[in-house]
Amino acid sequence: MPRAKSPRTTKSATKAVADNKVLQMPENGKPHNSSHNGSSSSDVESAIRLRAYELYAQRGYLEGFEKEDWLTAEREVLARRAQSA
Repeated sequence: MPRAKSPRTTKSATKAVADNKVLQMPENGKPHNSSHNGSSSSDVESAIRLRAYELYAQRGYLEGFEKEDWLTAEREVLARRAQSA
């Protein structure tokens, strides 16, 4: 009986997974809801995620500071939004 073929992945897809440098939101960190100024919580989370990644990149992609980057980014984004409200 013939064996089922396993799904193929391209080298670029495999490399993208191996090189995944996207920060994840800390388990205990929850995005703040900023609907009072017209921003949805997903917009706020996206802005925080982007800023956290920028901090990670500035450090030279050094791992181990994910939570610190997230909290710093969260402070910066929320402060910036509070000033513009």
